[in-house]
Amino acid sequence: MENQVLTPHVYWAQRHRELYLRVELSDVQNPAISITENVLHFKAQGHGAKGDNVYEFHLEFLDLVKPEPVYKLTQRQVNITVQKKLSQWWERLTKQEKRPLFLAPDFDRWLDESDAEMELRAKEEERLNKLRLESQGSLETLISLRKGYLFMYNLVQFLGFSWIFVNLTVRFFILGKESFYDTFHTVADIMYFCQMLAVVETINAAIGVIKSPVIPCLIQLLGRNFILFIIFGTMEEMQNKAVVFFVFYLWSSIEIFRYPFYMLCCIDMDWKVLTWLRYTVWIPIYPLGCLAEAVAVIQSIPIFNETGRFSFTLPYPVKIKVRFSFFLQIYLIMLFLGLYINFRHLYKQRRRRYGQKKKKTH
Repeated sequence: MENQVLTPHVYWAQRHRELYLRVELSDVQNPAISITENVLHFKAQGHGAKGDNVYEFHLEFLDLVKPEPVYKLTQRQVNITVQKKLSQWWERLTKQEKRPLFLAPDFDRWLDESDAEMELRAKEEERLNKLRLESQGSLETLISLRKGYLFMYNLVQFLGFSWIFVNLTVRFFILGKESFYDTFHTVADIMYFCQMLAVVETINAAIGVIKSPVIPCLIQLLGRNFILFIIFGTMEEMQNKAVVFFVFYLWSSIEIFRYPFYMLCCIDMDWKVLTWLRYTVWIPIYPLGCLAEAVAVIQSIPIFNETGRFSFTLPYPVKIKVRFSFFLQIYLIMLFLGLYINFRHLYKQRRRRYGQKKKKTH
């Protein structure tokens, strides 16, 4: 009886989220598999227990399933996967209590509920571990990019201030005191570049790229740029004074140790000599630098009074002329207040680095 419609052997197993059906038919091509109204319909031409025939069956599921079955054909069988609508364990496959004769458990894939839960937890843990590894990989990439960016920033600043320091030193040994008076015209362009780039350092502290407090960074940035751009940059009379040499030399003397220290931190290296210099050199140089800045401001006051630059008159009815030198005198007070704040900050850094080693005496 050729092409007789028969029922194939079907084996099933489940997990909390899926149903697995294995239809024992070989040499199947283009099977008709669908789910309508929660009923699985199967029809295919293949070789089964009754030879080469059309095999067909229908299964009404116990609970709701998604109407998109997925199947895979092999030489010996048809594997069907059906997704449950709710993640739960079923007591049986079909709505009817009596099991159809052609249906049997698939013991190759069979798990009881507790084993299935363990498998589900294992898969979930594997998924979470994969996500954790991916996030860890992306985090490591971000950390590497951050270190590379900071390394390049500190390298550029180190090269800039080193050029200034070496230039001023060589010129002093060759020309002596004569080198003091054309310092601005010799190195001002590089100093402008370094000090404008220093804005990035304050931004890094503000957005958390580096762990430095914002206030000390901002005080140093504003203080130096005020001296460079206002006191020296706008007044040609100040550019030929010897104080420019001492300001630039003292600024660069600190930075040629600070920036390479930060460069080594980016690649997790600690050179003890450089570390000691970074946390020690500022003790004499920083106050001397502030003193040189104060001298520059004091020397500029009569020049600003004479030229009237940045001075202004208040509108009627006051009509009082406010000289820029008045703000310079206020700035002198703020300069030494800033010295106190930054000196205190640097002292705390040094104490954290070296001071705690002496406490293990009792």
